[in-house]
Amino acid sequence: MFKKPVIVFEGIEGSGKTYHSNCLANYLKKKKIDFIKIREPGGSLNSEKIRKLILNNKSNFDKNTDLLLYLAARNENLIKLKKFYKKKIIIIDRFTDSTIAYQHYGLGVDLSLIQNLNKYILTSFKVDFTFLNIVNKKNMKKRLNLRKSLNRYDNFKQSFYNKVQKGYLKIAKKDVKKYQIIDSNLDISINKEIIINSINKLIRK
Repeated sequence: MFKKPVIVFEGIEGSGKTYHSNCLANYLKKKKIDFIKIREPGGSLNSEKIRKLILNNKSNFDKNTDLLLYLAARNENLIKLKKFYKKKIIIIDRFTDSTIAYQHYGLGVDLSLIQNLNKYILTSFKVDFTFLNIVNKKNMKKRLNLRKSLNRYDNFKQSFYNKVQKGYLKIAKKDVKKYQIIDSNLDISINKEIIINSINKLIRK
């Protein structure tokens, strides 16, 4: 299908997306397959500076300011990523769907505004496949409690995360062929195998 796809891991806090994106990176290293991996917000020098602002527990930005900061961080990443587009496998921990799920479905920012800004920044850059990790309330809380520190987006009310996760599922339903739902409530080894099997199909020659 795709030799050098853009692969995204999405999901709310505690869903396992970062864990599985790291597992994929380790798998590709062992296979000696070229790839680049970033996270959002963050991933590049300037984007990491913006990340600190967005996620700082002392920050109290308006929802539109949050949106513009996330998009500014993404723009910095894309300057870097476009150099490797179709040349290396690209793994992204959160991307455009996160902006729609959190800023639109979670916080109520206008959807067309988000879509137009993303379109302007991305130009011809496209995601090939997304692993959407879902998690129930119990496991989410359990995993967040294990973290050494919580950032601003780890501290919203449960109703917010419910709206965000439902938003993610609505996004995935619009293009089911490019999404795989990963039930993070299952044993982690099961999901690792599911993801690696899917990746092998995506990168086959």
